[in-house]
Amino acid sequence: MPLFIQNRGLDRIGSTAELFDNYPHLQENARTFRSMPLVDVDPKCFLYVQQREFAATTPADNCVSVIGSGDATTCHLVVLRHTGSGAVCLAHCDGSSTWSEVPLLVKAVTSLSNVSKEGRLELHLAGGFNDESKTSHKLSLNILAAFQKQKEDIHLETCCITEMNDIVVDGTHRPVVYGIGVNVKTGDVFPSTFTHKGPAEELRSARTFTGGQMADIYDSSRGLVKIGPCKWSPNLDIAFWLSQDDDTILKYLSTSPLAEPPHFVQHMKTTIQFLLGHPSSDSLFPGGQPQLYHRTERGDWERVFENQ
Repeated sequence: MPLFIQNRGLDRIGSTAELFDNYPHLQENARTFRSMPLVDVDPKCFLYVQQREFAATTPADNCVSVIGSGDATTCHLVVLRHTGSGAVCLAHCDGSSTWSEVPLLVKAVTSLSNVSKEGRLELHLAGGFNDESKTSHKLSLNILAAFQKQKEDIHLETCCITEMNDIVVDGTHRPVVYGIGVNVKTGDVFPSTFTHKGPAEELRSARTFTGGQMADIYDSSRGLVKIGPCKWSPNLDIAFWLSQDDDTILKYLSTSPLAEPPHFVQHMKTTIQFLLGHPSSDSLFPGGQPQLYHRTERGDWERVFENQ
């Protein structure tokens, strides 16, 4: 079935400009969304989703009340929620494999929803901007097209993407909204910025840096963050980047060098240092088992070791 906007099936569109021209209320919604104040999220109830990851849960979850993701420039942040069950999924999509990723997000939500329950699937999109190479625009169209191909009826509610998420600062285009969160209990979606990006932030960044595909990082039935097992091989050549200046790193390791948040270069260097310190991934996953983390009573994520 098609994607629905105000209960009407979305026709095939050739550009995001056409989408916003045809559905002016989406423009209004996007303006309202991007002008909302950034919400401060308590790290004790929060789960961060990195690039090429997703997490899904329900309002019954006692460990996670907010799922969020940030640092998106050309990337898009996707929230899919079932209004009946309250099951919700948040993903950070970078265009690496959109057509195979979107079905995973739909399945994550429908598998946590009682099929006979009243309600509908609602979609919220944020991210991208008017970048020179049109990377954001292509990703916007691919995500919309991929959702249109799903057999479930999906209703597009928020669409703060590409030109509707663009601002010019000192002559440079950049995103207005870099990060969003979703309140698992209420379904509210809001702009936010996050400093807590764990657990296992460096390991997860290394997984993406070495080409890892979209991964489900959360088992809501057990309240466990699950990472890996990941696979990468020693690559000493990457040490080259540590001696380069910031502009060179931005130019070659970013899809949008002029729009990255200020910590981008340090994040890249930290990820490369982690990979050099762990040249083979095998040592990080004893017995080929994933790393597991649970929420402590203090609200921190702590690694747990299960009897294999």
